Amino acid sequence: MARGKVGTARLEAKAAAVDEVASRLRDSSATVVVDYRGLNVGDDGELRRRLRGAGVEYRVLKNTIVTRAARGAGIEGLDGMLYGPTAVAFSGQDPTAAARELLGFAKDHQQLVVKGGVLDGQVIGPQQVEALAAVPSREVLLTQVAVALNGPLVAMARVLAAPLRDLVTVTDQLAKQRDSAGAA
Repeated sequence: MARGKVGTARLEAKAAAVDEVASRLRDSSATVVVDYRGLNVGDDGELRRRLRGAGVEYRVLKNTIVTRAARGAGIEGLDGMLYGPTAVAFSGQDPTAAARELLGFAKDHQQLVVKGGVLDGQVIGPQQVEALAAVPSREVLLTQVAVALNGPLVAMARVLAAPLRDLVTVTDQLAKQRDSAGAA
């Protein structure tokens, strides 16, 4: 009888893990699936620190749990990526963060292989993950928009200030002429 309780507890723990991963898949702005085979402990620690600093949750998960979680989250087509050792990176607010950090790390560590991912509930391949990594971060995009909006305003301020500046220049020249005529 004790054996039955242990088996039930294991099943409940697995079901809870599936539910938790399904929730992360639904709530993440983007998810990237990688094969981490061949990374040593030091490299893995460095990767985790970089991802944590970028607001990305990185977890090594069993393929069966991810498969069931994807099904529970309504994501189809992820099964083809779930073979061998698998780690999943969940992006929080910035959908480009996981892709950018993982691909940047993979440039120096060829053992890390990007299998694909999920963006807005749709499965994407490694090429789309690379394209996602090339998109600037939210902060950079906001800065670019602010600069683009600020440019015309600065130009208009210069145009509106030009007549006043010209008036000051003409007045200054007239004053200099009067001073030079009075001295002569």
